[in-house]
Amino acid sequence: MLNKDDWALGIIIGILLPCVVYGLVILIMIPYGHVENLVYMPRPQIPFLVAIFSNLFSIRYYMVTKKFDRTGRGILLITFGMAILFFIFLM
Repeated sequence: MLNKDDWALGIIIGILLPCVVYGLVILIMIPYGHVENLVYMPRPQIPFLVAIFSNLFSIRYYMVTKKFDRTGRGILLITFGMAILFFIFLM
């Protein structure tokens, strides 16, 4: 399934990969953010930025290594959308 050159596959990868990475980053950061049994993050933007950054590896993999331009463009579309949402809502 991951060997198709399709916009929809790129959009699915572009949405799912950052969600998984965001969840992993939150799980890693939770033990370091406990203050009197409350979860506190001094900079809540960091996990979202790391999640957006994780898409860059998949863009490179699909556009350079596999030469799947449509899939790479789908991932790039979602990445730009997430970056715009980040600057609108979190900055």
